[in-house]
Amino acid sequence: MTDIPHHNTAEPQRDLEASDVPAGATRRSVIATLGGATLGVAALGLAATRATAATEHRAAARPAADCVLTPEQTEGPYYLDLETVRKNITEGKAGVPLTLRVTVVDAATCAPLPQTAVDIWHCDALGIYSGYVAGGSTPDTTFLRGVQLTDSTGVAEFTTVYPGWYVGRALHIHVKTHAGGTVSNGTYHGGHVSHTGQLYFPEAYNTRIAALSPYRNNTATRTLNARDGIYRNGGSSTLLTLTQAGGDLGKGVTGTVVLGIDPAATP
Repeated sequence: MTDIPHHNTAEPQRDLEASDVPAGATRRSVIATLGGATLGVAALGLAATRATAATEHRAAARPAADCVLTPEQTEGPYYLDLETVRKNITEGKAGVPLTLRVTVVDAATCAPLPQTAVDIWHCDALGIYSGYVAGGSTPDTTFLRGVQLTDSTGVAEFTTVYPGWYVGRALHIHVKTHAGGTVSNGTYHGGHVSHTGQLYFPEAYNTRIAALSPYRNNTATRTLNARDGIYRNGGSSTLLTLTQAGGDLGKGVTGTVVLGIDPAATP
């Protein structure tokens, strides 16, 4: 299914299955005391050390495990190009607090990509997107949408709430990255989109979240990740790593993910 809330008619989804020599001893005394055989072993040890160092250097030059090109996924019908630069996007919406940290790296080099605009949007606990009339929302609302620029380490951080769900879709957050633009008057301008995708949540957390308020008031049937055709088309690569703030899940979680992109791409 594509990205359609429960209060709208669903459109067809693209369901594609988809690194001992004493101190001060001279070289001559070593040979005289230990013999040529021991020197040979020492030489082999030196060679092994050099080989290990060379191997480690080559390993360091290879991309890290997260340094792969993140699959593109559908934008869905609820994107708005507001490009409002803000960290806190809740606008008072109820839900379990979520601190979202997105790290953006160059998929070819693993280098962090600073000053990349990370643009996210998602539904509220009841499956409603801002900016649309359906489900009681109004066109002039902007909740749960915002842009942050990555810092020198490639990290963009948002303060939001855990999303809800709607018919046909697993819990998710939409994301775009923009490159080459500028910020003025609190809005991101120009540049180009370098990645479009979605972020997902572990089912163990989704189940627990669904039992909390206000999520338990969501009457739509919840779709599991494994049954979401869009998730099955590369979604496992953007499954968030969640850390609970304390013993009470209701107090919030932190979610982290790494996006490997081609900053020059225009998908």
